[in-house]
Amino acid sequence: MTLNQLLYIITIADEGSLNKAAEKLYMTQPSLTSSLREVESELGVTIFRRTGRGVTVTNDGAEFIQNARHLYSQYESLMGKYSDEGGLKTKFGVSTQHYSFAIKAFVEMVKKFDMNEYDFAIRETKTQEVIDDVVSLKSELGIIYLSDFNRQAISKVLRQNGLEFVPLIDCNAYAYVWKNHPLANRKSVSFDDLADYPNMTFDQGDNSTLYFAEELFADINHHHMIKVNDRATMLNLMQGLFGYTVCSGIICEELNGDDCNMVPIKDERVDTEGAMQIGYIMKKNSILSKMAELYIKEMKAYLS
Repeated sequence: MTLNQLLYIITIADEGSLNKAAEKLYMTQPSLTSSLREVESELGVTIFRRTGRGVTVTNDGAEFIQNARHLYSQYESLMGKYSDEGGLKTKFGVSTQHYSFAIKAFVEMVKKFDMNEYDFAIRETKTQEVIDDVVSLKSELGIIYLSDFNRQAISKVLRQNGLEFVPLIDCNAYAYVWKNHPLANRKSVSFDDLADYPNMTFDQGDNSTLYFAEELFADINHHHMIKVNDRATMLNLMQGLFGYTVCSGIICEELNGDDCNMVPIKDERVDTEGAMQIGYIMKKNSILSKMAELYIKEMKAYLS
């Protein structure tokens, strides 16, 4: 089996069609089919099931493709780190919970590379999708947080998927509110102080658990809750409805603007000091690409 054959199989899986994969790979469909059969014969498994609408991945194929993505990603990382020769457009992706500092670090990282030689992608998304993206190698890194509440559950999911969590910073808990909010200039607030205002959270989907919430203290009963899908909507609702969200206190004003204040949360029911540990997840024993290394460096510089 060759690296080219791994790429062929990954492309077939992505396209869901032998014809479309052949077009993308600039080869004939019979040649691609022949190469696929060679791999399946060598492995003794069927990777794809042919249908009238294309191909579907078998159970054996799904496991093989996941490993193939990992292996090919490591090859790309090695090429990106040590090879100066052209011909290979190196890819780098990161998936993240909704952190403006993660976007800012990505911007600074991208500025240091030639866009003609690299494919970059950043995805602000749900917690489960951040994890799934790193498992499938859609992204090399994922940015999430751990707390006393979610650490055991999230760590179990990471272990089961061969991922590791690397801490970046420990944060206290803050209420993030519009600058003209009645509580905006308080030295601190409790959840009783916030009870009359809507608590805003990022929607994690119908099948998610509280352990995947992006906001601290998701287990506390809030009287009024509004779920949103993006930071812009959340900022608008903070102004229009005097809503609030619980955050880390790390806000990039360059991206979020300066129309909001952060008020420390002090509440006898919870420990808010160092309550949130933000870090990145990656495949265990992976060789990080030079883009990933620089991205981590930019995040550390911003957080220091």
